[in-house]
Amino acid sequence: MRRSDREIKELPEILDIFDKAPFITVSFTRQDNSPYGLPLSLARSDDSTFYFHCAHEGEKIECIMANQEVSLSAVTKCTPFSPEGNPSMFTLEYTSAMARGHAQLVTDRDEKIMALKLIAGRFLPDNMMHFREAIDKSLDRTAVVRISLIEKPTGKQKLRKRRSS
Repeated sequence: MRRSDREIKELPEILDIFDKAPFITVSFTRQDNSPYGLPLSLARSDDSTFYFHCAHEGEKIECIMANQEVSLSAVTKCTPFSPEGNPSMFTLEYTSAMARGHAQLVTDRDEKIMALKLIAGRFLPDNMMHFREAIDKSLDRTAVVRISLIEKPTGKQKLRKRRSS
């Protein structure tokens, strides 16, 4: 990292960025080695395991079959501003996190249900009373992908300097 003063060193802080981001961009590699990245709704089960759901066929699945290695990136607190006393300077306040992992289709029924429950609980916590009904209707036609991190994620931030009173 070029700007070590912006590095986030504590794992809980880095994981918190992934947890708070409205989506996480997952970058895959296609069979022809071209990149394929898109924002997805991921949920995390522990410090090194993320899940997302998708259809049983399509570009994400094709990419995973060609190359299991993926990268994740997330950004929160993304706010442009001009520093006080310098209105001709434009900059951005942000926190970001990145990680590398291996993506694999989940085949175990119990793990698949657990992962879908994590995802539903993260994005629709008020609807969890209908989770069992949704699982009964759609489990067989829903694929779940586990991303297992292969190295410690990294984080970076640039925060606005606040004037003290």
